Amino acid sequence: MEGADIVESPRKRQKVDNTSTTDEATLPPSAAAPAEISESDAQALKEAEVGITEFVSAENAGFSGILKKRYTDFLVNEIVPSGEVLHLNTLAGPQSEQNNNDSGSKTETPVESKPQGESEAAIASDATPNAETPAVEFKISDEDKALLDSYFGADHAKKIISLYRRAQSNEKARPSELGRLATVIVNDRDLRIKMHQAIRRIFNSQIESSTDGEGLMTISVAANRTKRKAQGAREGGRNQGRVNWDELGGPYLHFTIYKENKDTMEVISFIARTLRLNPKSFQFAGTKDRRGVTTQRACAHRVHADRLAKLNSTLRNAALGDFEYRKYGLELGDLAGNEFVITLRECEIPGLDLQDRETAIKNATERVGSALRNLRERGYFNYYGLQRFGTFATRTDTVGVKMLQGDLKGACDAILHYSPHVLAAAQEGENSTTLISSDDKARAEAIHIFETTGRISDAVEKLPRKFSAEANLIRQLGRSKNDYLGALQAIPRNLRLMYVHAYQSLVWNFAAGERWRLYGDKVVEGDLVLIHEHIDKNQNANGPVTDVDADGEVIIAPQAEDSAYAASDAFVRARALTAEEAASGKYTIFDVVLPLPGFDVLYPANAMGDFYKRFMGSEQGGGLDPYDMRRKWKDISLSGSYRKFLSRMGADYSAEVKLYTADDEQFVQTELEKLNGKQSTAANADSADKVAVVLKFQLGSSQYATMALRELMKGKVLAYKPDFGGR
Repeated sequence: MEGADIVESPRKRQKVDNTSTTDEATLPPSAAAPAEISESDAQALKEAEVGITEFVSAENAGFSGILKKRYTDFLVNEIVPSGEVLHLNTLAGPQSEQNNNDSGSKTETPVESKPQGESEAAIASDATPNAETPAVEFKISDEDKALLDSYFGADHAKKIISLYRRAQSNEKARPSELGRLATVIVNDRDLRIKMHQAIRRIFNSQIESSTDGEGLMTISVAANRTKRKAQGAREGGRNQGRVNWDELGGPYLHFTIYKENKDTMEVISFIARTLRLNPKSFQFAGTKDRRGVTTQRACAHRVHADRLAKLNSTLRNAALGDFEYRKYGLELGDLAGNEFVITLRECEIPGLDLQDRETAIKNATERVGSALRNLRERGYFNYYGLQRFGTFATRTDTVGVKMLQGDLKGACDAILHYSPHVLAAAQEGENSTTLISSDDKARAEAIHIFETTGRISDAVEKLPRKFSAEANLIRQLGRSKNDYLGALQAIPRNLRLMYVHAYQSLVWNFAAGERWRLYGDKVVEGDLVLIHEHIDKNQNANGPVTDVDADGEVIIAPQAEDSAYAASDAFVRARALTAEEAASGKYTIFDVVLPLPGFDVLYPANAMGDFYKRFMGSEQGGGLDPYDMRRKWKDISLSGSYRKFLSRMGADYSAEVKLYTADDEQFVQTELEKLNGKQSTAANADSADKVAVVLKFQLGSSQYATMALRELMKGKVLAYKPDFGGR
C-alpha cells in the first residue's frame, strides 16, 4: 500500500497554545493581522483563530499563487453518482417534446402560476376519478419484490403489499382504519434512506414510511393518497388534452445549470420569478461558489423543457440545457462530488528560474505534480474553512456560542456589531482611502442609524438587501426593544442555524488539530468509525456518498416533503474501535471520524473524549458541556454529526504550468465556450514573465477545495482582492 509511508511523517507545522488563542478568538481580523506582516502570515493567523493549524505533509515547501483573480479561474463541475463528470452538451429541449409544445404550454401554465394550495385544489377537483373506470390490480415486479424481501424480510414485505392492496380496494377508508405496520429497526441512515425511497417509488407515494427515535420503521397508508392518485390520473391521462408526463418520461424535468459569477439561488430565483413558479418547485444537490464558473444538475416538477430553454435568450452569465424528463426528482445522495479546474496566477515556485524557460516549466510541472501525488496519497485535514466563520469582526461562531449560552441579547449585539473603522470610512465618503466594500460601509451606517436614532425605515433602507439577518433584527427590535428571542426567530432559519453550526465547526477544527498532535496518522483504540462504512467496506471501498456539498453544507432538496426525508434520517452512527481492531490494519486514518458536538453523538473513547470536555468547557469554548447540548429552543438544540478527520482527492488529477503576460489570458475553456466553439487564448511563452499553475482534481461531496489547496501550497494561497466598489 502507498499509505504505508504515512506513519513516520512529521506531525506539526505550528504549535498553537489553546490558552493564548482564547483572547485572540474575539479579536477582529484587522487586530489579529497587523499591516506590516505578509498576507500569507495574516491568513495563517486568521486560520489559527478558528483552529486551522496543522499540515499533513509539513516537510513539503509548497508554493504561492493568487486564487480566483478571474472568476473563470475557478471551474466546478458536479460528479454524478455513476462517477461521470457533468458537462453542458446542448441548450435545446428534448426533440420528443416538440409535438406537444402547444398543448403543454396551454395546460401547464395556469397550474404553475397559482399558489400551491390553490393549484392542489384545482388538481383535486379537475381530476376526480371516473366511477366507471375499473381499478387496476397492483402487480409488483420480481425485482421490487426481492428488494422488499431484502429490506424488510419476506413476512413484512408480504404484509406491506397486502396493506397497499387493501388501500387500493378501500379508497374511502381513512389511513387509521387500514392500520399501521411496524416492521424492522434500522440504525443505518443510508440504508434507511434507500428503504424510504423504495417504498415511495414502488407504491407510487400511496404508502408512507417513517422511523421513530429508536430506528423502528413503520409503514402506513398515505393520508392524501386519493388526491395523489387523482393528480396522477389527471397528469397521466388523456382527458381534456392534459399533459401525459409518462409519455415524456416523467413529471420531473432534470436539467443542467451553467452559471458564471452567480449564486445557485440567484439563478433559481430568476427562473421562478420569470416563469411565475414557486422556488420550492426546484431541487438541486448543493450550492456552488459564487466567484467561479460552475456546472450542476437541477430539476423542476411539472415544467416543460421549452419554457426553460427559452430563458437562455434572457439569462445573463448563465445557461440551461441537457433537459431530460424522469420519473423521480433529485434525491439525497445524487451528488458524488465535484471536479475542480483551478488556475492559480502569479505563482512563485521555489527554485524556478525563467532564464531557461523550457527547463523551468518542466521542473515546475514535476514539483507541482509531485505535491499533487503526495496530496492524493496522504490526504489533508478536512477543516472547515474561514468562509464558515463569516467575514466581519465578530465571527459567526461567536454568535453561535452566545445563543447556546442563552445570552440572546449578546447574540443580537454580536450580529449587529460593526467596526468603528468601517463606519469612519463610510462617513468620510469619497475622501476615504480605505479599501472597504461599499456594502460593508452601508451596513455599518445602517446599524449606526438604528442604534443612535431608532429610525427603523431609514436604517433598513440604507442596509443592502443581502444583510437579511441584520434587517430582521432591526425591524423586530425596533418594534419590541427587548424581544431578543423574537428578533433571532425573525432571522430566516437557515441563517439562524448557520451561527450554531459555526460553533460546532470551531470545536471540530480544534479537535482535529489535537487529534493530529496526539496520534498523528495512526489509527488508535477509541477512534470513531462510521458503522455503515464498516458494513459496506467490502462492497464499496470509497464509502457511500454523503448528504453535504463541496462546502460542507446540507444538500438542499425542497421537494422532499414526506416523512421518508425527515430530519432524523440525515444522520449516521459511529462506534469506537477496540485495540485489536485499531491494530488489525483493516482501518486507515481515512476511516476515522470526529464528532461535531451534540446530544446524539458518540465521543472518542480515548484522550480525544477528554479534549472535547476540556475545550468546550474553557472560555474559548464558551463554557459549554458536550454532554448537555439540548436546549428549550429547538432550533439550537444540536443533535450533532460526524465528519471525516482526513480527506483526499480522487485518483484523476493533473497539473500544468503556464507562462503568461496579460492578466486577462485564459488557459481553460468554460463549458459554454466549448459549446460555442470558442478557443482559449494562447500566451507567447518567449515574452511571458508570469507563472500560472492549472490544477485539475476531484473531491468528494463533503470536502473543501480551499483546504486541499492549503495543504498543497502550505498555506500560501493568496485570495484575490479587487478594488472594492460593491459586493
